[in-house]
Amino acid sequence: MTEIQTIGVVGAGAMGRGIAQIAAQAGLRVRLYDTSAEAIAAARESLRQTWEKLAQKGKLSAADAQAALERVESATALTDMSNCQLVVEAIVERLDVKRDLFAALEGVVSEDCILASNTSSLSITAIAAACKRPQRVAGYHFFNPVALMKVVEVIDGLRSAPEVGDALADLARRMGHTPVRAKDMPGFIVNHAGRGMNTEGLRVAQEAVATFAQVDAVMREQAGFRMGPFELLDLTALDVSHPVMESIYRQFFDEPRFRPSPITTVRLAGGLIGRKAGEGFYVYADGQKQVPAEPPVPALPANLKVWVSPKHAEGYARAAALLEKLGATLVTGSTPDADALIVVTPFGEDVSTTVSAQGLNAARSIGLDTLYAFDTAKRRTLMVSPATEAKWRDAAHALLAADGVPVTVIEDSPGFIAQRIVATIVNIASDIAQQQIATPEDIDQAVTLGLGYPVGPLALGDKLGADRILEILKSMQRVTGDPRYRPSLWLQRRVQLGMSLTKATA
Repeated sequence: MTEIQTIGVVGAGAMGRGIAQIAAQAGLRVRLYDTSAEAIAAARESLRQTWEKLAQKGKLSAADAQAALERVESATALTDMSNCQLVVEAIVERLDVKRDLFAALEGVVSEDCILASNTSSLSITAIAAACKRPQRVAGYHFFNPVALMKVVEVIDGLRSAPEVGDALADLARRMGHTPVRAKDMPGFIVNHAGRGMNTEGLRVAQEAVATFAQVDAVMREQAGFRMGPFELLDLTALDVSHPVMESIYRQFFDEPRFRPSPITTVRLAGGLIGRKAGEGFYVYADGQKQVPAEPPVPALPANLKVWVSPKHAEGYARAAALLEKLGATLVTGSTPDADALIVVTPFGEDVSTTVSAQGLNAARSIGLDTLYAFDTAKRRTLMVSPATEAKWRDAAHALLAADGVPVTVIEDSPGFIAQRIVATIVNIASDIAQQQIATPEDIDQAVTLGLGYPVGPLALGDKLGADRILEILKSMQRVTGDPRYRPSLWLQRRVQLGMSLTKATA
């Protein structure tokens, strides 16, 4: 195909401006079109200011800034796109409008000009169906802000020619972005993989396991994510994220893994959509998130004895080592002493199920999440059942916080908080790989760059132990009876065969 030197951008909003910026900075000529001449003028002025600031910070020379601006030309009509090798649309998310635009562009551009859509949710195949040459149509999904989010999804529709996607991937690299390739499926990679954090976080809150702030604190400080689900939902805003959740759920024909929550339905209806509205899952005073104070740590009772259930060998080892380090008096034996705090370390179960199965005294029993190593985690999670007496809950809280590490006390939950959310994230990514929507490498790259996760979800599964993730999912499915937790065949087979989740074949 002809090397791309001139691109057209239709739509002068935030995404169109961003695409024009990185293209012009990479030396391409850009024809920027919008139905509103004022929008084009505003976009060029915004770009001028952006490049001026970059030059002031020394990130761009003044000459390069001026040259980039001169490469962005205002297009007064679609016919100005006639000599472009690529046209990218970044307009309203309506299938009928996009199809009308692509049909009109076909009457203007050359036969080998690529037509690309920046859609985040619409089918590329459906958009291309309006074209006489659907093989030239592909998805080119950037993320906002384009200049800072260094990833772009290149989506192949059912009729897209492979060389079209290849050309878009090459261009992405020229513009300083990492291309990830995806089949045309709902949510592509990033919006598809992102369901795990949000929908499972909402499920935790819906079950009254913990508050929004508690869930976020656990996912940040115990699991190591940059943001928890409710901070992320407040940032993206529910008027954007809730429709995406509903859309992906419906497009996958009510797949239980993607089931939305009525929590966001009610909050969206009430206008509590997030940071930009001043209130979402948090209140924002002068733009600053208001986080409720954590409850005080109870007093540590004297001569506290602790018995740790040996049922889960890894959990027992981690819990016993921590409790000894904190100065607890550990008692051993197959059954606990009559006056000892009982600690269980389930993977995917709740305290109620665990103590019932082991015949333990529920009043004195608490659960401790041992999925993450205690020497690296900055928070600990303590779980109680409806039968746990307050004095034993408080004693466990005081002991676990004795060295100053914060402790989150939650209600009974299969999989605590971190276990169930992380297992869901890994499971959904595994199913994306199983469906061959994208390669394992591209799934992990897309999620780390597009969602800011500490590592890709498949690499995360390997790091925590794919066998442990599988155990958590199977236990949650057994305890809840909910098919949302059924393990992906990708995960199950790789555990059975001792393979990495990041490998398609041996």
